[in-house]
Amino acid sequence: MKQHRVRRPPARPVDSDRSWHWQDWKQMLPVAVFITGFVWWGLHQGWDVKMLAGVTVLVGLVSGVFVWIMGLIALLPVVGPIIVKVLSFGFIWLLNALGYIISFVAIRRGYSKDVLTYRGLTMALMIGIVIGYVIAQFI
Repeated sequence: MKQHRVRRPPARPVDSDRSWHWQDWKQMLPVAVFITGFVWWGLHQGWDVKMLAGVTVLVGLVSGVFVWIMGLIALLPVVGPIIVKVLSFGFIWLLNALGYIISFVAIRRGYSKDVLTYRGLTMALMIGIVIGYVIAQFI
């Protein structure tokens, strides 16, 4: 019995001229400039900061511009990959989010001066963690 082979069309190279990628700088640079200009213009017009942040996060996540910017930072020799590693630590994000939630509750209860003190200490802790991590990478 003879087996029939299925003929497949030849595979196209990934980087052909006809293919289009969101990660291409020709698409991502205008998106990043648009987001920056939109935020500047919105702040200049006196728009609500929460609305501006929401639109910025939404456009940034849909377009992938945040990942593209992190990729640009990672291209820096020696310190670029370290900065990207530190910025992507879930612990740093969790610590910052917890600080915002506690600050919101404390300000509502009238402890705004104490909030400033402890937010400063939290920022000092986060900066200390980042500096310690960078120094540990060089040792």
